Amino acid sequence: MSYNVHDLLDDRAAAVRVVRAVGPDVLCLQEVPRRLTTELRLPPFARDCGLARHRGRLGTGGTAVLTAPRVVVHGVLRGRLRVRFPDRTRGYAAATVSLPAGGRSGPAVTVVSMHLGLRASERARHAAAVLAALDGGGGVGDRAVIAGDLNEGPGGTAYDLIAARYAPVSGDAPTFPARRPHTALDVVFAGPGLQVVRSAPTHVDERDLEAGSDHRPVWVDLDPTAAA
Repeated sequence: MSYNVHDLLDDRAAAVRVVRAVGPDVLCLQEVPRRLTTELRLPPFARDCGLARHRGRLGTGGTAVLTAPRVVVHGVLRGRLRVRFPDRTRGYAAATVSLPAGGRSGPAVTVVSMHLGLRASERARHAAAVLAALDGGGGVGDRAVIAGDLNEGPGGTAYDLIAARYAPVSGDAPTFPARRPHTALDVVFAGPGLQVVRSAPTHVDERDLEAGSDHRPVWVDLDPTAAA
């Protein structure tokens, strides 16, 4: 699941209900409260969602990866994405995770949460930096997920750069603005070693989607064992 939570400035309880309704094993967040407020506001939000937060998130320009209690976290990765002053800082956070299977850990998956810049040239550079980080030993080959707020949709340079290697798997429903969405800015991409799983419909209260943030979340069920 990927969710831009708008610094938790909107209805925080509604945002928690949205996350709990989906019940993700891994939650990629963007626009997490930054600097000193991170330590005060993110841990309670994670706990209320029934998820764990990892301190490897620090220094990532407002991104975070939270995990369900059953998820095994093998390592974390983070990085800044340079922007022009005084724009909001950008970054990515990643975690390599697995689920227990038969008394041992199942296949590992690297999940990246990212938030790209407002300028097209920046977004292309940011997307290239995230892909390079995965290529540089921060990922697990075909079983990688890139999720987040791209600030652009299909046809954008950054979107197409990522889509050339990782398939968009979260659908094309608009996510922004939350009250009357008309633009699909938020997306989940997955590598060829991950299979999309058809699951039962998830009901999320429309009022909570409108109140929880200025973005709507996206989510998808993936099976990492298909190509293991």
